[in-house]
Amino acid sequence: MTKTAQRLSSLLLALWALLGGAWDASAAPAVASVGMTVSDLDRSVKLFTGVLGFEKVSEDEISGDGFEHFEGVFGARARLAELKLGAEHVVLTEYLAPRGRPIPPDARSNDRSFQHIAIVVSDMAAAYRRVAAAGLHAVSTAPQRLPDWNPNAGGIEAFYFQDGDGHNLELIWYPTGKGDPRWQERGSRLFLGIDHTAIGVADTEASLAFYRDFLGLRVAGASENWGPEQEHLNQVFGARLRITGLKGESGPGIELLEYLTPATGRPTPGDLAANDLLHWQTTLAGVDLEAAWKGFPRSGKRVSPGPVALGSSDLGYSRGLLVRDPDGHGLALVAP
Repeated sequence: MTKTAQRLSSLLLALWALLGGAWDASAAPAVASVGMTVSDLDRSVKLFTGVLGFEKVSEDEISGDGFEHFEGVFGARARLAELKLGAEHVVLTEYLAPRGRPIPPDARSNDRSFQHIAIVVSDMAAAYRRVAAAGLHAVSTAPQRLPDWNPNAGGIEAFYFQDGDGHNLELIWYPTGKGDPRWQERGSRLFLGIDHTAIGVADTEASLAFYRDFLGLRVAGASENWGPEQEHLNQVFGARLRITGLKGESGPGIELLEYLTPATGRPTPGDLAANDLLHWQTTLAGVDLEAAWKGFPRSGKRVSPGPVALGSSDLGYSRGLLVRDPDGHGLALVAP
């Protein structure tokens, strides 16, 4: 095994160290990390660690045949940083070569390419002040408190903003009785962890066929949200969303956002590549890659040419493949 393959394996596998033990074929996959492609790794790490309370776990530079085939980018050379907040992991990737395309300046929250991570906070006012002081671009008009008439979302406070590349991020605060019980164990920390990654979808049922029926995630909750608070949160006039939460064996949830109105969001570009800044990559660990490859649904898209060898590790995760869901969102499936 080459030194490059060893570096790739070590970095990727370190993301899933928290899982421990062998994969149980009867269990759902774990959501091991959520990643995004960035233009300036140092700037992005500074934002996440200096403003949002993340801890930097590792950094590496990766290139070589395995990485190229896994990500579907010929000649790829990249810097990757793994960050941690609570029990959740984020991976930031800067492609040094070849550089990809920026996020379109007119990207909207109801576009199918939309994705964000929801960062749980213990004090919305304090977290909002921190983000505002950092000069980050606001998407929401201001922090929004979702109305009490909505039984599943009432009392939750949320705020959308963007990093320097235009990636959407969310601050979210849960009142007593809402969200994971661990979000009530606030202590002295302002930023607690990542509750979920949200993705824009055109058809919830088609997405459930992919995420629930094919990948094995379970439905954890559902809601239909509308009204002025939702409009000002997403910055989309007339927003009415069907929201479906999915969970894996562990890790943050995956939240499906279907805009019932306005249903005018643009589809994800068909030629989206992993080195484009619009690319996000959610990693699912503990997957039967051969079965996934053989039974991969026509609604999605294979990026890797097949299960790719990433090296070996004591943790047991040495292979993976990159695919896209029916709406073009990137998923890295990994296995022993």
